[in-house]
Amino acid sequence: DPTMPLTRHTGQMPEATWTLGFREMTEPWKGAVGCFGVAVFFAMTIGIISWQALEQPPEEWVLRGRAGGVLWERRRGALLLRALPGGHTVAVIAVGSVPAAEPPPPRDRCWHDGGTFCYAWEEEAELRLSLEPPPAPTTECYGVSWTPLRPDVVLKDCFSMANISWYGGVSTRAQHWPLNGAESPPQPFVSGDLSKNPNGYGPVLERYFLSSTGVTVTVAPDVPLFLSLEPNRHFCLETPPGRAAVPLSYQLCLSPDVAAARRHHLVLAQGENLPPQPSSFHRRSPVWRYHGPEHSAAKIKRGLRSMVKRLKRHQLQEGVVALGERPTTVLTTVDHLPSERRKRHNSTPAWDPSLVAPLQLSITLSPYTSISSPLFLRSLRDETPGYWLSLQPHFGGCSVPLLTTWKGRLCARLNVTSEVALSWYLARARRLQQVLGAAYVAFEGAEGNPFLEQAVPPPPELAGDRYTTALAAALATLGNATVISAGASTSHLPLFVQMSPLRSDWSRAGLKGLIPSVLHYSLLGYNLFIPDAVGGSLASEAPGDPELYVRWLQIVTFLPVMTFSTPPWLCCDSWVLNLTRRCIQRHQDFVVPLLLKYSQEWLDLGHPIFRPAWWLSPTDPTAFTIEDEFLIGDEVLVAPITEKGHTWRDIYLPGEGLLWMDTNTARVFDGGTVLGNYSASLAEVPVFVK
Repeated sequence: DPTMPLTRHTGQMPEATWTLGFREMTEPWKGAVGCFGVAVFFAMTIGIISWQALEQPPEEWVLRGRAGGVLWERRRGALLLRALPGGHTVAVIAVGSVPAAEPPPPRDRCWHDGGTFCYAWEEEAELRLSLEPPPAPTTECYGVSWTPLRPDVVLKDCFSMANISWYGGVSTRAQHWPLNGAESPPQPFVSGDLSKNPNGYGPVLERYFLSSTGVTVTVAPDVPLFLSLEPNRHFCLETPPGRAAVPLSYQLCLSPDVAAARRHHLVLAQGENLPPQPSSFHRRSPVWRYHGPEHSAAKIKRGLRSMVKRLKRHQLQEGVVALGERPTTVLTTVDHLPSERRKRHNSTPAWDPSLVAPLQLSITLSPYTSISSPLFLRSLRDETPGYWLSLQPHFGGCSVPLLTTWKGRLCARLNVTSEVALSWYLARARRLQQVLGAAYVAFEGAEGNPFLEQAVPPPPELAGDRYTTALAAALATLGNATVISAGASTSHLPLFVQMSPLRSDWSRAGLKGLIPSVLHYSLLGYNLFIPDAVGGSLASEAPGDPELYVRWLQIVTFLPVMTFSTPPWLCCDSWVLNLTRRCIQRHQDFVVPLLLKYSQEWLDLGHPIFRPAWWLSPTDPTAFTIEDEFLIGDEVLVAPITEKGHTWRDIYLPGEGLLWMDTNTARVFDGGTVLGNYSASLAEVPVFVK
C-alpha cells in the first residue's frame, strides 16, 4: 500500500512483551518478583559495604621503615606509630586540624619516593611524612610536617597519654613526674617567671618529649609553638592562633626502650658540643643567703660581718655567702653615679673581700634596670637608648624603651640583640665582680619574653626564647662560676642553673615538687642546678616546721649544691644544727666525688647525672611513675621521706638481677622489687648503694 510508511530497523527494543506479561501476572507472582528485587538490592548493598571493609581497613600503613612505621587510623583521625616486628603501638597522635573522616588514599602524592608520604586535605592542610637519618643504629626517626592551605587553619597534634608516661618539655609551678598529671591551657612554649604567672611555664624547658615506650618528640627552635596539657589524656603541639598560618613540624624517633631513647637523643642534639666541666662542687657548697639590712652599704657590711661571725661560731664557716640583687646594687651604686658625686660617696670605706673570709662571696645581677636609676637616666642622657629593648615606631620617629615590671618596679630590659649593649653589660659585670672580690655571679630574670607578656609581636630575632638563649650565650663568656635563672636550648653552656623557688610546705609546689624538678632538669641536660633553699623560700621567711626542714635537708644533701636561706639555729633545735653539720660533711665526702665521676660521664656520653628509676628498669611499668626517688649515676639510690609525719615508705629498687645495700643498716636486697613500709626515722634518709 503506497500510503503505508516504510518499515526500517531502528535498533531500539520493540515494545517489551514481558511488560505486557508482567501486567497480566497474578498477584502472587508479582510479589515474588518484588521480593527478588529487594533481595538483589540488599545483596548489592552488603557487597559494597563488604568491599569497602575489605579494601579500606580501619588502619592503613602510610610510611614503613625498618624498626617501625606510621599508620593512619580512620575512626579517630590519628597517626599511629608502631614498632616492628611486634607491631605494638608506641604512640597515638590525634590530628585536630583536618577532617577525620577523609582518609589518605593508598597511593600518595610522593609515591615515587619510598621514604616519603604526602597527602593534602583540600583547603585544609598538607601532611608530609619522611624517614630521617637515625642518630644511632637501633633508633629510627620520622619527620612530620604539616602545611596549612588556608590562612585561618590552626594545626594541632595531640599525643595520647593512655598507658604511656611522658617526660620532658616544660617546668611548672607544681612539677609532675611523669608529665601526665600536669595541666595547662594552650599557651606559648616560652620560659617564664612563675612568681609573675603561676599558671605559666617555668624557667627551664626544652622542645623535647620522651615517652615510656621509647619515643621522642623534638621540635626545632624556629617553629612557632603553643603547648597545652590535659591531665592523663594528652599533650598537644599547635600553631599560634590569630596570626598568619604557619607550618607545624617535628621529629619522632623510636628506640628499643625509654633509657635507650634518652641516650640516643643527646647524641643527636649535642654530639661533641657538651659543656665543659664547671668549677668544683665542693667549693660552691653550701650557699648561705644573706637576709640582713639592705638600706646602706655600711649596714650591709655590718650584717655580713655578723652573719659570718655566727657561721664561724656554729662551725659552719665553709661555702659561699650569697648577696641578692638589692644589696649588690647598694654596694655598687657608686659605680653608676656621675663623677662629681663620687667624691662624696668615697667617704664610705672601700669594700674589703676579707670581710666574709674564709667564706666566698656571690653577687646577683639582672638584665633589668629601674627607669629611675642613675644608670638608666644616664643612658638616656648619653643618647644610648639602644641598650634597652624598645618598641620600634611604625612611621619614623624615635624608638621607645619597652617597659616592664621587675620586683615591683617599672624597669627597662637589656637589649641582647645589640653587640654594644652586651659588651657594656658584660664589662660592667666583670668590673663589679672584681671590685667586690666575688667568686660567683648569679643572674636573675633571664627567663620570659617581655614582648609576649605585653601582647606585642616580638621582632624575629627575639621570637620565642631567643632572649634567654642569647643572654645565656653571652654570660657563658664570664666563666664557669656563673649562675643563671633560666635554660632554653642552653644545656650545652658551662652555667649553673638556679631552680625556681618552692613553697615552704609539703605540697607539690613545695617539698613534693623537689625530686620531680631534679629529674626534669637532669633529663633535659641541666645537671648543674642549684636547688631552692632548705625549707623552701616562698610563703614564709623562716620555715616553721622543723620536720619539713629536716626532710628537705636530707634531699639537698645529695644534690649539686646545698643552699640555706634560714640557718638551722634559727629554725630548729640544736640536734638539727648537728644534723646539718653531718649532712654538709656527707655531701663533701660522699656526694661530691660521685658528682665529679658522673659529670665526666655526662661530658663523655651525655647521660644525666640524676637518673629516674627507669634508667635501670626501662621496661618495668612500675618504674615509669616513681617520682620520689632518684639515682646518682648507676650506683646510688636516694629514697627520702616526703610525707609529713611518716617514718616509713615504700621503696622501689630498680634493676632486676642487681643487689642493693642499705647504707644505714648494711642489709642487702634484690633489684626489681618493692620494699613495703620501709622504716626511716626523722634523722635518717634511705640511701642504697649498688
